[in-house]
Amino acid sequence: MTKRSRRTHSPAFKAKVALTAVKGEKTLAELAQQIDVHPNHGVFGPDKAGASEAPVDLKALHAKIGELTLAKDFLEGALSKAGLLSAKR
Repeated sequence: MTKRSRRTHSPAFKAKVALTAVKGEKTLAELAQQIDVHPNHGVFGPDKAGASEAPVDLKALHAKIGELTLAKDFLEGALSKAGLLSAKR
């Protein structure tokens, strides 16, 4: 099977496909076959919704990592002293 080069789709093509999909006259599989793309193919490009998310608060994440590490170390020490945890891994 030969490998096809990556295709780019014009905005007009995307609009045409969107209008056809919205009409709901054909299933996704039928529509994909008609326009010669894979049913899971992102004809409309990458999802832009992720770009509008708020930036991650790294300080809070680092604090949570420290908190969880402290709890893990405490429990590991307590279980080792009680003989419920075998030698360190």
